Amino acid sequence: MKSDLNFDYPLLSGWTTQDIIQVSQLYSLVAQANEAQVSRIELLTAYQAFKQVVPTKSEEKQLDRQFKVSSGYSIYKTMQAAQASTATKFSVTQ
Repeated sequence: MKSDLNFDYPLLSGWTTQDIIQVSQLYSLVAQANEAQVSRIELLTAYQAFKQVVPTKSEEKQLDRQFKVSSGYSIYKTMQAAQASTATKFSVTQ
């Protein structure tokens, strides 16, 4: 099991401390969903907060690519699976 403590979280210039916290929360939950289990509602809520910071698809895709290089995990694929799931506790490997 990887530890997300070793990941370089991709960030964009101009973000506030609060923006960085919100985006980092999603990165952490995506990693946890791929390594173990997370609350699906918490993951979906974190994604909505992420979308407030990163509203454009192009920036979202850029950050997803950078995060995948660093962690091996896709935000896009993780969120697709979470949105399709009805489980309370969510894991990509379910």
